[in-house]
Amino acid sequence: MDSTLYLERAENELELAKIVFKITNEIDLQEKIFHIKEPLTFFSAVISHSYYCIFYTAKAYLIKKGIKIPPPEEHKKTYEEFKKFVNKGVLDVELLKIYEEVMIKADTLLEIFRREKKKRGDFTYQKIPQANKEPASNSLKHAKIFFKHIFNLIKNNP
Repeated sequence: MDSTLYLERAENELELAKIVFKITNEIDLQEKIFHIKEPLTFFSAVISHSYYCIFYTAKAYLIKKGIKIPPPEEHKKTYEEFKKFVNKGVLDVELLKIYEEVMIKADTLLEIFRREKKKRGDFTYQKIPQANKEPASNSLKHAKIFFKHIFNLIKNNP
């Protein structure tokens, strides 16, 4: 894939994160459009899609710089290569911080999922997803910033 395709994929992830955030926050949409009677929360999906936006944006940047990251450990390798540009001063440290923070949230959610899938009860299903609203909002904000800045770097430096 070239950098343009990764940017398109990143933008799709960002748009999906926005849509899911809106659906979760606007309960009437859940009922009117999807016929969901009991309100559901999808904040963990917002965090995941925000992370993938950042991941694909970082991959696009690296490809533009001539660096291709093959599997396995594609996420780890992408992060490490992206970090090198920050350490060299080519990219702003704030972009790396955003990448790190969203990666941590995604890992934390996966760990919560692993632990909680064994449990049953109202607390798990009602409290945990709703508690992710603030992290989801932050992840979405970070994905928007990250995408915007890296997109501009790629498009303005052919």
